[in-house]
Amino acid sequence: MTGVDVADSVVYGHLWSTPETRDLFDDRGRTRAWLQIIAALAAVQGELGIIPADAAEEIAGAGDLELDLDAVGEETRRSGHSMLGLIRVLQRRLRADGAEWVHHGATVQDVSDTWTALVMQRMLAIARRDLGTIERSLLALADEHRDTLMLGRTHGQPGLPITFGFKAAVWAAETGRHLERIAAAEPRLAVGQLAGAVGTQSSWGDQGPELQRRLMERLGLGAPDASWLTARDRVAEFTALLALVTGTLAKIGNEVYNLQRAEIGELSETPAPGVVGSITMPQKQNPERSEQLWTLARVVRASVGLALEGLVGEHERDGAAWKTEWAFLPRASTAAAAALAGAADLLAGLRVDRDRMRANLDAQQGHALAEPVMLALVPHTGRQRAHALVHRAASVGRRSNRPLLEALASDPEVTAHLPPDALADLMRPERSLGAVAAAIDDVLVRAQGRTAAP
Repeated sequence: MTGVDVADSVVYGHLWSTPETRDLFDDRGRTRAWLQIIAALAAVQGELGIIPADAAEEIAGAGDLELDLDAVGEETRRSGHSMLGLIRVLQRRLRADGAEWVHHGATVQDVSDTWTALVMQRMLAIARRDLGTIERSLLALADEHRDTLMLGRTHGQPGLPITFGFKAAVWAAETGRHLERIAAAEPRLAVGQLAGAVGTQSSWGDQGPELQRRLMERLGLGAPDASWLTARDRVAEFTALLALVTGTLAKIGNEVYNLQRAEIGELSETPAPGVVGSITMPQKQNPERSEQLWTLARVVRASVGLALEGLVGEHERDGAAWKTEWAFLPRASTAAAAALAGAADLLAGLRVDRDRMRANLDAQQGHALAEPVMLALVPHTGRQRAHALVHRAASVGRRSNRPLLEALASDPEVTAHLPPDALADLMRPERSLGAVAAAIDDVLVRAQGRTAAP
């Protein structure tokens, strides 16, 4: 490992993070972002005459410097301050007049929170991009398999027939809601901070609000209506949103994982060339990508508790909440990005076995089609008696390993109302799909409308 966290591992990091999130959160990426915030602050302070123009110009030009991270770390340990190490190393690269004005009036949390806002903005863009890819795959599956019959399951047991297109449409609808949540949340979350020591912007007098507005405009962020030094609801909402997104991906992965079981065999991952399922059982093809989705989702969900802890802060500022965020925010974000990328890859190559789906449905010997028979009996016998008659026939059929149609047709109380040909017609799977087609169409139309919206 190049770091303590598994996401930093040279060997395993690809399972827990992505290149773009590693670049966002590692020491170099974070320090680069902090330096760019400091540079932008100086540039705006120069515009407003808060610091000398030549000092502002020099500091603003330092935003792309590559600083010695070992030196930054050494100075951070020596000073015991979260940002003074960075400031001191930067000052060494500047003329004396410029060095005196670095980070003028701002606190470490101003920079850290603004970086957090930039991180959340970038992560929402990643989620929006990858969820869009995932949604398109799901919509294509829903449309392609709108008539692909399969067994619906409740409580892990056979239920009524559905189509695989319907299952995919349910996933797509949930994914679409996450896209809507992201769009609604971004204006709330992509908000920076320039609050000063206790949130009052006292260092800059009456220029504080304008300084903050211009800085955030330069950085592409919103300006807050008030200090959020101890108001960490934005971070909590962001982390919870990642948990919702990865929860959906985990559900999809769990379903693929289960339906790939050899005894079910309805879905399967496309194996990557050279992938080995087991070093002791050479025949195995393990659902690695599916399984990893719910592994990653657990990591993200675990971060939500820490995010919620941050809602309780002391007075106008303390260090507990936002420094805790330095630990869980990278972990939750990298895991979420890995899950998004993995789900997109999984669904792009998902294998659907239509024949196996139909075979598993037919293997129920018609017992999955008890409901339509019961409903057809209700006008003749009443609801409770109809249920009792079909339940009795199903029990007889199961005990004797006979098709439900045969068991029903041998019950004179049933055939007194429904002759065998009527029973056979009722028990055609296509007749029991209800509003499956309409639901698929509704999901497709809603997704098209969202895509077309400005």
